[in-house]
Amino acid sequence: DEEFDELCFEFGLELDEITSEKDIISKEKGEEKAKGASDVVLYKIDVPANRYDLLCLEGLVRGLQVFKERIDVPRYEKIIPAEGEGQRLIITEQTAQIRPHAVAAVLRNITFTKESYESFIDLQEKLHQNICRKRALVAIGTHDLDTISGPFTFTAKAPSEIKFKPLNQSQEYTASQIMDLYRTDSHLRHYLPLIENKPRYPVIYDSNGVVLSMPPIINGEHTKITLNTRNVFIECTGTDITKAKIVLDIIVTMFSEYCEKPFTVEAAEVVYPNGKTHIYPELAYRKEKVKPELINKKIGISETPSSLAKLLTRMCLKSHVTGNGNHIEVEIPPTRADIIHACDIVEDAAIAYGYNNIQMVIPKTYTIANQLPLNKLSELLRLDLAAAGFTEALTFALCSQEDIADKLGMDISATNAVRIGNPKTAEFQVARTTLLPGLLKTIAANRKMPLPLKLFEISDIVVKDPNTDVGARNYRHLCAIYYNKSPGFEIIHGLLDRIMQLLEIPPNEENGYMIKAAEGSAFFPGRCAEVLAKGQSVGKLGVLHPDVITKFELTMPCSALEINIEPFV
Repeated sequence: DEEFDELCFEFGLELDEITSEKDIISKEKGEEKAKGASDVVLYKIDVPANRYDLLCLEGLVRGLQVFKERIDVPRYEKIIPAEGEGQRLIITEQTAQIRPHAVAAVLRNITFTKESYESFIDLQEKLHQNICRKRALVAIGTHDLDTISGPFTFTAKAPSEIKFKPLNQSQEYTASQIMDLYRTDSHLRHYLPLIENKPRYPVIYDSNGVVLSMPPIINGEHTKITLNTRNVFIECTGTDITKAKIVLDIIVTMFSEYCEKPFTVEAAEVVYPNGKTHIYPELAYRKEKVKPELINKKIGISETPSSLAKLLTRMCLKSHVTGNGNHIEVEIPPTRADIIHACDIVEDAAIAYGYNNIQMVIPKTYTIANQLPLNKLSELLRLDLAAAGFTEALTFALCSQEDIADKLGMDISATNAVRIGNPKTAEFQVARTTLLPGLLKTIAANRKMPLPLKLFEISDIVVKDPNTDVGARNYRHLCAIYYNKSPGFEIIHGLLDRIMQLLEIPPNEENGYMIKAAEGSAFFPGRCAEVLAKGQSVGKLGVLHPDVITKFELTMPCSALEINIEPFV
């Protein structure tokens, strides 16, 4: 186990834990439920999200074997069948509105065992969740080719016109009935919304009208793969052609090792609505050139070009030195869709070299670190506000629209708030534009505590600003609140004086600070003042309006102060 843990680490993976089905169930559901579960040791391995080629045992073992230099990188070949003998997938124009793309391939004379069959299904599931974005971008269908006859047609029809027996069901259903059938299925119900409201559903037929699948929901029972299946027809339909090609490449490269001629794939022809044809899988190899000094410099090592080429070859990137050692030519196999930039090649060289083998050195640049002045001021103020008897609170930076608008008597459009796209909960719809609601909610949650409650918070608020590159701007605010049987305006006013005293700002009009009567929607009329400092308005203080207090489910009067501290840095 320890050796394997080491090997995973060297290869850039993490052996998360060593467990068994029994352990997992007993942890989650208790000892009782775990009785009878299997004791077989399971390795939980964390694979980076970009390495689709390591998502199944076949690919992982192959990668580790090449890494250990026990085998050479396999060469994947596509066999183009003689004219008229290959499989064809014809795409009709009806699919354009729903899932316009499709790719296909055939694995010939394959031999499945129970383990490799399960791995085959498991890989499809992992790809569906990962690169296929829960089947929204690509959906994979695998079929027993001997039960059907080509050419195949990928089209879209009205739900009532599609009728077939879905996988693992005993009778035929129409597409609408299938939707109802799987509405309660814990696994498949998540995919129904992808096509549910469309006028036509995508569907793939063979030449005799047998339904292969209704992507992205379910395959037909007729073409089900079993342990005796010898020829597998694979189709990937989707809305993103690049992802579909990658998914097809991964599946055929991983499982072509079980074919009679290992690592060979039979190509299929896809015919587009405009009559053009394309042969899939692409299984494209490409060559990239990288300078050895770039690799050495980026990693901080000094290896010879030939040893760098050897390191890259161990990572399944077949490499050799060209042009008097000035360049390394790297061949990117179809399994490595994650190699997009020279940096990806450098990273792989670093993994093969071993992160632990890179010498630690002191950086060439000599700099002295310093705290950001705004954070330094915030820290100093926090200490002194606490010394003044106030308790610090830390509240969420996101809140609901009501919190910053309706409950404070304002209109949401006037707040200039940044909205969150597709918020998960109503509690987190917008970024806060004021710290007040957070503190009022904190008091509401602590009504059992003895009075008076004195709270403060120094944090960022966010407002829209079209002049910045991101369209929004943060301001560091200080907010303090006093909650008691009487409003205690003098306590909050005293706190303001103390803050200004600490900031060394005198109480006068010219170059100091002053307060003058103002109106604020959250404050009691005639009990609100604006704080002016250094010739600008920095915030407000006052007694909160009874409506605001009741909307936050409070029962006592309350006074508050909120100022922007950035002008004082």
